[in-house]
Amino acid sequence: MREGALCHTPQRGAENRGGCRSVLLKGSDAPETLELHGDHLMIRANALLRNVVTHVDAHVGRGRLLEHVIATSGASRLIVDGRLLERLKSVDTGNLENVFIDGKERLASAAFAQHPLSLFHKQYKDAALPDIEENITDTSAVIFTSGTTHSINIVSSGYGQLLAQGDELIVSALEHHSNIVPWQMLCEKTGAVIKVIPIDQDGVLIMDEYEKLLSDKTKLVFLNHVSNALGTVNPIAEIITKAHAFGAEVLIDGAQASPHIQADVQALDVDYYVTSAHKLCGPTGIGILYGKESALRRLPPYQGGGEMIAEVTFEKTTYADLPHKFEAGTPNIAGGIAFGAALDYINVIGMQQIAAYEEELLQYATEKLSKFPGLKIYGTAPKKTAVISFNVQGIHPYDIGSILDKLGIAVRTGHHCAQPIMDFYKIPGTVRVSFSFYNTFEEIDIMLEALKKAISMLQ
Repeated sequence: MREGALCHTPQRGAENRGGCRSVLLKGSDAPETLELHGDHLMIRANALLRNVVTHVDAHVGRGRLLEHVIATSGASRLIVDGRLLERLKSVDTGNLENVFIDGKERLASAAFAQHPLSLFHKQYKDAALPDIEENITDTSAVIFTSGTTHSINIVSSGYGQLLAQGDELIVSALEHHSNIVPWQMLCEKTGAVIKVIPIDQDGVLIMDEYEKLLSDKTKLVFLNHVSNALGTVNPIAEIITKAHAFGAEVLIDGAQASPHIQADVQALDVDYYVTSAHKLCGPTGIGILYGKESALRRLPPYQGGGEMIAEVTFEKTTYADLPHKFEAGTPNIAGGIAFGAALDYINVIGMQQIAAYEEELLQYATEKLSKFPGLKIYGTAPKKTAVISFNVQGIHPYDIGSILDKLGIAVRTGHHCAQPIMDFYKIPGTVRVSFSFYNTFEEIDIMLEALKKAISMLQ
């Protein structure tokens, strides 16, 4: 058990300790790291959920105070703002591993060090990152956003400085509006052109046509991992490989995939992958943008403000390194904590177990619905997640949905923010039934009985 004494509050008569009273911390509470930023000494214990940040009036010129804390804290290293290096030469740092930092490390350390709750959020976020994608080893590769739409807009906005007249972007015909509209707005500004990968009647991308669209003019390919309207699982590994052969980057919208599929971003070699917490049993208003370091560095900042700066003067501002470059303003601390808890919950169950069970639900419901007279399922791809979109001949999907709602059955009706898909099938919309790991076969049976009743009332 390690013990350490921390300077906490000024106290008269404590001359040998530079005017401070010692507070004893034991065990996991003892600090592992001392951080010196300007005139403040930050003392942190790295145990998750048990953080210590102590602000001390510890100007380097008052070396006795700093030396006392170093000698009694039990810390193993000292992190120092690189600008203080010269002033620190007169201070005895003992056996500490001195880490003199600036740029990326300085900002990554200092940005969250000003308040215990901010430090708590950072440490919780860092602890949760492996749960988001087990193979993401660099936490700076993950940008916390307000959701999938925000993540896509960060990339599309940045591409505004990378595209020229005549450059080409490729999108799939299966996209959610949030992965169409930002790129259309971008093309209006830059003169770039969007080309579309078509689908067949099963709701499957026609890969031969995709290959024909690729050229040296292709700068970015963007599409969803799973269609939210049809459940189609797109062959993103093949799409990424073929795009990279032409030097194009790839953005994958993983919002619909993330509750059902655990994407291996390293194996996929994807440039950008985005999703939202609320798709993963988490809260609304928070999501992630994963990006390769090289890809993220190419993009300019999306927003200006606090947190995303290195140095600010009225003449010029320099920007912080990743991930802070894209995380302007106060972070969604509550959302980040809740997101981490949701991921822990899902990981206890296990994504493989979730996928296997949902596949059983999908097959069961598909078989039962296929026996309904006049019912047509849209999206019959060989590989799909637990989503079934359907219509019943002669009945508007809104009418079916309204009655099912009154009977206590939660479905969605309309174009599902994927109007081009509905235009392809020449329909106003569909009734969409979605399953997750918390649904049961009994609930499917109840839904089927309610659907029979609705149809009988409307025919």
